[in-house]
Amino acid sequence: MASTADFRNGMCLDIDGTYYFIVEFLHVKPGKGPAFVRTKLKNVTTGRVIDKTWNSGVKVEEVRIERRPYQFLYKDELGYNFMHPETFEQISIPGESISGVQFLKEGDMVEAMVHASSETILTCELPAHVVLTVTYTEPGMKGDTATNTLKPATVETGAEVRVPLFIGEGEKIEVDTRDGSYVGRIRE
Repeated sequence: MASTADFRNGMCLDIDGTYYFIVEFLHVKPGKGPAFVRTKLKNVTTGRVIDKTWNSGVKVEEVRIERRPYQFLYKDELGYNFMHPETFEQISIPGESISGVQFLKEGDMVEAMVHASSETILTCELPAHVVLTVTYTEPGMKGDTATNTLKPATVETGAEVRVPLFIGEGEKIEVDTRDGSYVGRIRE
């Protein structure tokens, strides 16, 4: 058991049988009345963020989470198959448990959050930025750079990303996996 004084970002809590990650917390000591803690909690299974206020000193059930690296191998009818790089243990993770799954390609490393006592995978995260090759995009018009206009481009994983007009087929771009936005062009 942990108390509200132990709260930290990324901590996992068990609230009524549902797991939540602490996204943000704030200890508040008003001039009048008892202190309290205001938190934003992210549901592990649905990804929904809720606000919850706790009285200061309340005991909560902390869930021990381990972060483990896994390498993506392939996708089949069971889900996405990964391998631990040190133990060579292979696991299958459903697509809805992986954030940014549309940018996942063979050989990519991900970080899985594993419940320490039951050994179940809670979530799986890609790195914040990945480098992908543009496989299809409409050609940009020469001189059409007066505005910050974006066009759709299909990358090697099949996902669609909005890119600037000067990006062409075969170019490598950096994509933010959290929101699917274009970050920059990779020069070789």
